[in-house]
Amino acid sequence: MKQNIVIIDYGMGNLRSVENKFRVQNCQAQISEDPEIIAKADKLVLPGVGHFANGMKNLKEKGILDVLQQKVILDKTPILGICLGMQLFTNGSEEGDVEGLGWIEASTKKFEFDFKESFLKVPHMGWNSLRIKKEHDLVDNVWDDDQFYFVHSYYVECNKEEDILTETQYGQVFTSSIQKENIIGVQFHPEKSHDVGAIMITNFVEKCSESFRKISEAA
Repeated sequence: MKQNIVIIDYGMGNLRSVENKFRVQNCQAQISEDPEIIAKADKLVLPGVGHFANGMKNLKEKGILDVLQQKVILDKTPILGICLGMQLFTNGSEEGDVEGLGWIEASTKKFEFDFKESFLKVPHMGWNSLRIKKEHDLVDNVWDDDQFYFVHSYYVECNKEEDILTETQYGQVFTSSIQKENIIGVQFHPEKSHDVGAIMITNFVEKCSESFRKISEAA
């Protein structure tokens, strides 16, 4: 069944690489900042790079915040947050004195390393593996030694263990993906993670559909 997937344009990052990754996997997705188009989506993608406070500001100024709350929290529409998009799901960030969406009981913090780890650079940039913490369709056919591409200076710290989907080691163990009901976030960039990123995009579009449908019906 054809799905209406909308990649939300709120002025934070290059969305074309995300759109292209969906297209290569024969998954049609459109980029839009129009609240009316977002309101009709079957699935949503919130990518992003840049400053947390600017991201929240743009969502409000573009009139996207209210429709997001309706779609994700009330209608239980599946959403995938990527990088900054995932961080915006949290209660807030050390990057700017502003509240986040508050969908996940978590906070966004900056990497701070002591002297022993001073060789580690910030931002964390490059390839790293995931440790899968629970079963979920998103990580079907993804393995602990698979490599994903990261570029970020801030990371998410979850308050609830059950919201953590994967963890990654970079000077410390941090949450590299989250999942709570219809809400999924990944700190890495699946659109830049070659074949394994393609698997995850396909999982979100296809294999997650049944589990998301059950969540929506139960809401």
